[in-house]
Amino acid sequence: MAESSLNDASKRTWLIASGCAGAVGGVAAVVPFVSSFLPSEKAKAAGAAVEADISALAPGEKLTVEWRGKPVWIVRRTPEQLAALPKHNDQLADPKSERKPAEQAPEYARNEVRSRKPEYLVVVGICTHLGCSPSDKFKAGPQPSLPDDWDGGFFCPCHGSTFDLAGRVYKNKPAPDNLEVPPHMYLSDTKLLIGDDKKA
Repeated sequence: MAESSLNDASKRTWLIASGCAGAVGGVAAVVPFVSSFLPSEKAKAAGAAVEADISALAPGEKLTVEWRGKPVWIVRRTPEQLAALPKHNDQLADPKSERKPAEQAPEYARNEVRSRKPEYLVVVGICTHLGCSPSDKFKAGPQPSLPDDWDGGFFCPCHGSTFDLAGRVYKNKPAPDNLEVPPHMYLSDTKLLIGDDKKA
């Protein structure tokens, strides 16, 4: 009887040890499988917010940074460029960015200057027509392919869409919408975070 109990205890110990080893092996096999569903470091980085140093950006200049594989333009507008923005509202398709959902223009960009700080414009530099990249046409006045009363902005050479210095598209152009304003916020007077505005 004592020998039978000893054998039962030994079998139980062996079964518990085998079960534990099997469980550890099962977890070791499942972890890499489950982790393959998580985004890679490269994918995380592609969607991550990026910081931009705007300390050296002079009035009238543009800085380009990359966010999610797209060019984001930061333009420091001059007082004259800002003063010219309301002059052509009646020629624009959507002067206050009211037509598109929040991902195209957050609430703080649904205004005439389309920005948090009037001095700075932050837009994705991709035409909303077929994805071309418009050219800078900051100089005011008559120029080829632009109206005689041009006050500065962007011109898409692919199909002729024109945008003012708030990234707003002019009426009767191929581009259906204003340039996208990405989520962004100011970390300081000289640091801008693009891709996140939750702390704002």
